[in-house]
Amino acid sequence: MQESPVRKIIPIVPEEEVSLYEAQKKLYPRSVTGLFARWRWFFVFLTQLVFYGLPWLEWGQRQAVLFDLGARRFYLFGVVLYPQDFIYLTGLLVISALSLFLFTAVAGRLWCGFTCPQTVYTEIFLWIERKVEGDRSARMRLDAQPASARKLLKKGTKHFLWIALSLWTGFTFVGYFTPIQTLWAEAFTLSFGPWEWFWVNFYAIATYGNAGFLREQVCKYMCPYARFQSAMFDRDTLIVSYDAARGEPRGARSRKADLSTLALGSCVDCTLCVQVCPTGIDIREGLQYECIGCAACVDVCDTVMDKMNYPRGLIRFSTQNAMAGQWSKAQLWRRVRRPRVLVYSAILVALCVGLLWSLLERTPLKVDVVRDRAALSRIVAGGKLENVYRLQIMNATEQPQRYRITASGLEGLALASESEVDIGPAESRWVPVRLQIGYGSAAPGSHAIEFNVGDVAGESHVSEKSIFLVPR
Repeated sequence: MQESPVRKIIPIVPEEEVSLYEAQKKLYPRSVTGLFARWRWFFVFLTQLVFYGLPWLEWGQRQAVLFDLGARRFYLFGVVLYPQDFIYLTGLLVISALSLFLFTAVAGRLWCGFTCPQTVYTEIFLWIERKVEGDRSARMRLDAQPASARKLLKKGTKHFLWIALSLWTGFTFVGYFTPIQTLWAEAFTLSFGPWEWFWVNFYAIATYGNAGFLREQVCKYMCPYARFQSAMFDRDTLIVSYDAARGEPRGARSRKADLSTLALGSCVDCTLCVQVCPTGIDIREGLQYECIGCAACVDVCDTVMDKMNYPRGLIRFSTQNAMAGQWSKAQLWRRVRRPRVLVYSAILVALCVGLLWSLLERTPLKVDVVRDRAALSRIVAGGKLENVYRLQIMNATEQPQRYRITASGLEGLALASESEVDIGPAESRWVPVRLQIGYGSAAPGSHAIEFNVGDVAGESHVSEKSIFLVPR
């Protein structure tokens, strides 16, 4: 008789739960002074002066820069652009993209470290935080303290200032699309339209959340630039670099110690380069995608080198080839001006010159021709054959204009409607136009014709093609 197999019961021991996500630790960037910190604040002031100040500038009797979506007109100082001028926006986007390629090929993430809105507003919010809560150690102690009236007062003051700045930022943003003077008057009566309310609050919440809370997480996880920047880097790109040959082995030592008698490099392992980093990385571990090229670590390391009476430049802008070959500055800069950079520069200059020339030479008159679908061709009194059109004439100047309409292309072609029209400043108007020829003077079929529209002063002129239909 066959014996049944013995089944063993193995007890299941509960294992410790393993999280697939790293816990996010709050960063407390230390304030830093130095050359690159001054440059960073220069760009903070410059960008915000332009952003907050531009909507309040006036040009004639209107806002200097206004994107009037309702009227489908964009005002840029003395230039009025219509949807038909979309090519200029395309050119601007191409120039912006190529500029990003050029700057990245030359010096890495300069845009991220100095002029990106995320960096700029994070710097402003951190400045407010330092003024209210204190320096890095004071902020860390405050967060570790239990709830108290003092802590609530400091936190409340900080968030009040953050929210006020965020709301003003959202208000300014909407001021580029709704005349800001009108928006300012509506703010006192809370009579914003629904879309103004939405976008003021949406932009304010985005600023408050990104600059106040997400901060480095936007640069590390949300911004796609951090992921594809490596495709634009090469070994001759200037990046924030740690000179490991000079700095290792790192270790603490007295200021009075003679470096030549120590078995140590120049790095004193103070970790200040980590404490000032807005993304919390250690630059001594080499190039990392989280590095935004702000050079805060360069400034603080130079300060430490000065205190230790060591040469500056343990952390500096350099290239991978220069660090490996211990190149001189002349060799480094000679290689930075490589063919790739020169080609990018030449294309960028050509595009900028072409776009500027096209903008200055553009005709301040737009004409669209639409045939009347209700009556393609008809016989009218006097034995005439008539076609009806609608011309959209757009005056892209800041003065009222009187335009003259003519047509050519067929023998005996005559204008049977009003030949001159008045159009106000930066306005467009649909004008009905009737063209007539003698019946039987042209063969059956479609015949190419041309409308000619120009101002009576002769300063601008536009020609548009169409067809004249002769029935069988």
